[in-house]
Amino acid sequence: MAGWNLGAGLEGKGVIVTGATGGIGRPVAEAFAATGARVMAVGRDHAKLESLVAGLDGEGHIAEVADLADLESHDRLVDRALNELGGLYVLANLAAVLRRRDSVEDVTEEDWDSQHDLNLKAAFFLCRSAARAMVEAGQGGRIVTFTSQSWWTGGFGGSVVYSASKGGVVSMTRGLARTYGPHRITVNSVSPGQAHTDMLMTDLNPEVYEAMKAATPLGYVAEPEETRAASFFWRANMPATSRGPLSTSVVVS
Repeated sequence: MAGWNLGAGLEGKGVIVTGATGGIGRPVAEAFAATGARVMAVGRDHAKLESLVAGLDGEGHIAEVADLADLESHDRLVDRALNELGGLYVLANLAAVLRRRDSVEDVTEEDWDSQHDLNLKAAFFLCRSAARAMVEAGQGGRIVTFTSQSWWTGGFGGSVVYSASKGGVVSMTRGLARTYGPHRITVNSVSPGQAHTDMLMTDLNPEVYEAMKAATPLGYVAEPEETRAASFFWRANMPATSRGPLSTSVVVS
């Protein structure tokens, strides 16, 4: 269709991007802003958020400092999006934490709780809060969760807990897609392969990193910017009147 592009239909619409200053979150926020959408960038570091927002294309963007593990923060940031962005059409939830241990024997209960509290528990309640606002507005909407290829590989050693939380996100996404589809709200999940981010590289054994590259068909670890288009691929840009598929989709690369 003439004039169509990946960001078509997002002009002026409100978008929440959590984990916005992270390795993948930043290019996702930048990509949404480039479409003409109004972005709420959510994270924990005020200075980084302000720097990100200042550099985004377009106007009307805002920074929101929040610890999403605090469930009481969810309705507040959704309300702010509604009031200051002029509505909420997209939630792209990238906020996550990885605690890498050398082996499963080193994993603590606190490791388990911290990763599941943010990666899975907070994801559910934030998606529900955003979906509730979308349902009330009656204009449809798009929810995009971000997982990891480890949701189905299981990860390795001390990263098993992180992988388990991401597997939960995939199952949750499928259930939410069925729940909110009748309201013209699609819920999809993007599961990137290895990307060169601080989360991946922190405390990563160099030998493991080389093994990751060797196991990748293209022979290299992706740069975060290469993942940004996935946010739109999952119908985040389709008009609310679309009768396209409403079920969940998962990318594994």
